[in-house]
Amino acid sequence: MPYIIAEPCINVKDRSCVDVCPVDCIYEGEDQLYIHPDECIDCGACEPECPVTAIFSSEEDTPPQWKSFIAKNRDAFQSASPPGKPQSGRGLNQNPGA
Repeated sequence: MPYIIAEPCINVKDRSCVDVCPVDCIYEGEDQLYIHPDECIDCGACEPECPVTAIFSSEEDTPPQWKSFIAKNRDAFQSASPPGKPQSGRGLNQNPGA
């Protein structure tokens, strides 16, 4: 199972994880970032970079209250409008006046 991004990322989208991902498998959705399950190589570079502790390496590591994000991450890429590559400067933390 690849890494997943859970609830703490909602409306934050910090992008520190995007900067360190060696395979560019992190995409931007409407309210959070997502890790593409078919592209993630399980390197773990993203996890320690997340300032809100939203990235988890396995189903066992994902807190019970955020288990639904495992399916949410997978299903995001199977939807009619999957997440896209992150756009610079659009995260709430990068635009304090937003």
